[in-house]
Amino acid sequence: MPRIEGPSKPSPFARVAYFMTKRKVGKVIEPIQVHAHHPRLLRALASMEMGQEAAKSVDAGLKSLASIRVAMRIGCPF
Repeated sequence: MPRIEGPSKPSPFARVAYFMTKRKVGKVIEPIQVHAHHPRLLRALASMEMGQEAAKSVDAGLKSLASIRVAMRIGCPF
């Protein structure tokens, strides 16, 4: 259970972020819910994530392996 719950009435942008996260991961993850309290911060997070996905200097398979390895090292289930 997170120390900070998501907003009771999310903004329209937060609802879009919830939908995209649910489509990609299968559920709305806690960091997205916590960032939804501050819309500008949520937009910045979304921009960073989209920029990282769009980067073409490293192939997609290597990116996936790196993200899995980092998640394992820090104990993140994602």
